[in-house]
Amino acid sequence: MILAFMTGIFGCASVPEEHKATVTGAGIGAATGAVAGALLGSPGAKTETAVLGGAIGALAGGLIGKYAFDKKDSKEDTSKKYKYKTSQGIMVKIESASAVPQNVNPGQKVELRMTYALLGAPPGEMLDVSETREIKYQGELFAKPKMFVNREDGTYSSTIPITIPSGAKKGKYIVNMTVKAQKASDTKQVSFNVK
Repeated sequence: MILAFMTGIFGCASVPEEHKATVTGAGIGAATGAVAGALLGSPGAKTETAVLGGAIGALAGGLIGKYAFDKKDSKEDTSKKYKYKTSQGIMVKIESASAVPQNVNPGQKVELRMTYALLGAPPGEMLDVSETREIKYQGELFAKPKMFVNREDGTYSSTIPITIPSGAKKGKYIVNMTVKAQKASDTKQVSFNVK
């Protein structure tokens, strides 16, 4: 359903293959009344096409916004940092993860940021990578935006902003951030508070 909606809206848009991605997951989609949309990056822009989805439960009415990324280090610099050898296979390492700001009022945005290293792509090829940000409130899953991207070896930072709806419940929200490439994955947990 979302695919059909996006095809209707963006079928005529020209987006470079390296700038295409999708957000999916629990709490996002037509079945939950999500709003579909996209950010179309111009060639060379450090953005990727993304679905803007609504969330359910405590985040009902919130919007998952524009996904952005930046390549921070080259394959060579990343390999040197981790003393990586090709015999190790695919390596994924989340270097940092954060929710900014830590304390947010309803109506404001919180940015879910992470920086990760990726190594092990065959020469001249890219790896299929998924970035998941699983948001929970009091142990209950409310949203799980997930990006599917293609990456060459290196170190990357990425951000997804979420607008906190006016009716969001107050308290601590836990976010599990996971990066996965084939069988290799890494997860870090962060949190933010709705005041």
